[in-house]
Amino acid sequence: MTQTKIIVLDDDPTGSQTVHSCQLLTRWDAATLQEALTDDSPLFFVLTNTRGMDATRAAAVTREVCQNMKLALADLAAGGKLFNPIFVSRSDSTLRGHYPVETDVMAEELGSFDAHFLTPAFFEGGRFTRDSIHYLIVNGVPTPVHETEFARDSVFGYRHSYLPDYVEEKTAGRIKASEVERFVLADVRGDVSDRLIALKGNRCCVVDAEYQSDLNHFAEQLTAAAAQGKRFLFRSAASLLTALAKLPPQPVAAEAMHAYVKDNKPGAVIVGSHVKKTTAQLAILLEQPGIVPLEVDVDRIESEREKLLTEIQTQARDAHAQGRTSVIYTSRIERQFPDQATRLAFGEAVSAFLMDVVRSLPTTLGFLISKGGITSNDVLSDGLALRTSTVLGQILPGCSVVRCPEDHPRYPNLPVVIFPGNVGDDAALATAYQRLSAPDLS
Repeated sequence: MTQTKIIVLDDDPTGSQTVHSCQLLTRWDAATLQEALTDDSPLFFVLTNTRGMDATRAAAVTREVCQNMKLALADLAAGGKLFNPIFVSRSDSTLRGHYPVETDVMAEELGSFDAHFLTPAFFEGGRFTRDSIHYLIVNGVPTPVHETEFARDSVFGYRHSYLPDYVEEKTAGRIKASEVERFVLADVRGDVSDRLIALKGNRCCVVDAEYQSDLNHFAEQLTAAAAQGKRFLFRSAASLLTALAKLPPQPVAAEAMHAYVKDNKPGAVIVGSHVKKTTAQLAILLEQPGIVPLEVDVDRIESEREKLLTEIQTQARDAHAQGRTSVIYTSRIERQFPDQATRLAFGEAVSAFLMDVVRSLPTTLGFLISKGGITSNDVLSDGLALRTSTVLGQILPGCSVVRCPEDHPRYPNLPVVIFPGNVGDDAALATAYQRLSAPDLS
């Protein structure tokens, strides 16, 4: 019997922010992929972290994952376990990322696909698409994303919110805006079965969605077309995964996530993201009871790395011994860089420093909150050295909680919050902390 499995290549670890009870992989050898394919969950995530890489490296990592995936699927098929994979390139709901690099590589290695769909809607984060224009709700006002700070990203900037124009811009004219097939709201809410069946040649399609129900209805038709042999690839934010996976409610409610904290122990918060939303959230978190702020002066990392590391490690241990939660955050001054390579190298140096901090946190830590997508990926793959972890659910809309395995050598069963940089209101980070803290601190 052929099983459907949703396989997500995630360019940072936040794509699981609408699902639960599935695996996150930070390794992608064929054996690890086979384990995930045979897991009971309808989907799993391979955390490639390519948003933190340049395009050449991102392409190489994506290719490696795809080649190993083909080996894993072939080995399982030889043993009689057949899969009908649905492949998703999960990326940012504000259109930042290596498009079309990653979908091009996936099409080369895993094709041939009849179509690839851009579905960037992420409702929990206030991102939706109407008339093929992608919007972000800013202070209650729907704003075309090209008018937001995200469009000015120094690595992934863009000029267009109208998705066909975005495609033409990002493909440098290889795919013309006029060649992009549009599924507007009236289509998504109606019957597009015949159109889906007619797609061929890896046609680029863009999809409207204002509500989760829009994607749920569209996903039913996509799944039906796939059952008839159509092969589709998705460049998606998280909300499409909710529609495809059709999961029941998470086992433990968001407000009750303290149940996963062992012995009411205090935790730690690692803040690497520099977007304005994170800085506003950090300010409110630092006002909460039981918090010890520990600022990492990033200008000292190159010249005084070991001295600075010892200072932060000592202060974090002292705070934990006092029953308080350390908030370890990078200095908020925005640095300017002459080019993309210099910026990425600086980011890697800062992340390596933060991961040394994570590796030295007390073994009795009650919980860990990681703020920022790339920071969270590094926490899982490097700081905690996880091969796999399990998504427990969301502590806030768009913020997943994963758990270290019980045989982890330093932090068994530790709950870890993956908190994207650009998600939540100003009080959200404080709310996550309160939900995991001991009752007298919440």
